[in-house]
Amino acid sequence: MFELSLLCTEDRVEDLSDALEALDALSVTVDDADAQTDAEQALFGEPGMPAPKGGWNRSRIVALFQTREQAEEAQALLQVQDFFEGSKILGLAEVEDQDWVRITQSQFAPVDITEDFWIVPSWHEPPAAARHCIRLDPGLAFGTGTHPTTRMCLRWIAKNVEPSNPPARVLDYGCGSGILAIGAAKFGAKDIVAVDIDQAAVDSTVANALANEVSLHAGLPDKAVGTYNVVLANILATPLKMLAPLLCSHVEAGGSLVMAGILERQEDELKAAYAPWVQLEVSDREDGWILMTARR
Repeated sequence: MFELSLLCTEDRVEDLSDALEALDALSVTVDDADAQTDAEQALFGEPGMPAPKGGWNRSRIVALFQTREQAEEAQALLQVQDFFEGSKILGLAEVEDQDWVRITQSQFAPVDITEDFWIVPSWHEPPAAARHCIRLDPGLAFGTGTHPTTRMCLRWIAKNVEPSNPPARVLDYGCGSGILAIGAAKFGAKDIVAVDIDQAAVDSTVANALANEVSLHAGLPDKAVGTYNVVLANILATPLKMLAPLLCSHVEAGGSLVMAGILERQEDELKAAYAPWVQLEVSDREDGWILMTARR
């Protein structure tokens, strides 16, 4: 395979990336050309939301092609386009054959939630200390245990769901990979419903539950019926505010509402949105994110 590298400004990133994909690039990646220097820029976006910008002031685009001929043709065609103005070719090089699956897998190591509760990809052996273990591989749906919001929800489950006296009913609203529902099952919960607006997430939840040998009911949001002892929702602040009446209606008297996907600066607006039904409080913090909980 062959790698074609270009340098461009932020306003040229989209046009060049689209053109490279149209020229049969196997992959196109964009990074900061000034990374690891004093001029490096940080671009952070909330999970599930687009990045604040399409690139950096000086962006490096790397396109991977199957053959040298394809890469050379792409280089020649791009250089005569109007949208290439101000950009330049950094180089064209052959890429050594590598075990890309192994390289990708090496980026995902077991994640500790507590000392004895771990998220472990299928290609790793569980740590000796793992009394509770969720087997989960990175996939299409959000929720691998590495993001602070997921970790905080799982920590809450580990601290508050007693295997000797588990909640009768648990709802995971916006289940993604199903990791929270599976976590609740690992701590003894039996009647678990996991719902998401994305059918791919529902399918992912079903597959992950099967891989973890736990039982749950997964489906679209209309599958959430009645009240639950525990309602988990790891989404984002804006949909959480819109869902306030619905989520609170699913929490039974004396039950717990557990929500994440909330930035520290959004604490007051979430408290205000839920005030007619419950009194939210911050139960955990990590890397600028908070976990908010309430008792109905």
